[in-house]
Amino acid sequence: MSVPGDRLREACVTVLFSGHLRPANATWGSLAATLLFLAVHGALAAAGAARPVANFVVIPLGVGLAGVLSVRLGPWAIARFRSTDPKPFVLDELAGQWIALFMLPLAPSAGAFELACVAAGQWLLFRIFDVLKVPPAAQLERLPAGWGVLCDDLAAGVYANLAGQALWRWTPLGAWLGLAAS
Repeated sequence: MSVPGDRLREACVTVLFSGHLRPANATWGSLAATLLFLAVHGALAAAGAARPVANFVVIPLGVGLAGVLSVRLGPWAIARFRSTDPKPFVLDELAGQWIALFMLPLAPSAGAFELACVAAGQWLLFRIFDVLKVPPAAQLERLPAGWGVLCDDLAAGVYANLAGQALWRWTPLGAWLGLAAS
């Protein structure tokens, strides 16, 4: 039996239903989060907003909202999908993926190509760290309720961000994109 609001909650926890895609639901959820980031970034740029608006306002708000909703809607998703670890639940991936995209070294003159390359690289780094569960991510996963589901992805996002900072700033790939430190 469907309750009013269930479809909206499902759209939220599955990041616009991307969590239903198979195989590798979390990979699809991370990709949806990255594409959502690019869409928001593009909309801000079209509105004339400077890149710092995305870094200091949109990303923290998005991560915070996804985090709060992950914890609040976790019990609903467990009941809805009849699993203690519901695979379609990928809202936590959005929070982690957006942390991976936070404060990356894009010059003000960087265009859509550079942004897309960095976003794709950060998507890949996030997926690697999310799968590897580098400590303390594995331990964080054991936290109660929706906290464990969320916090391991936040840790993966931090690791991916740190790896991306190094990659884009200090490697030939970053230099090729015009992002590396001179």
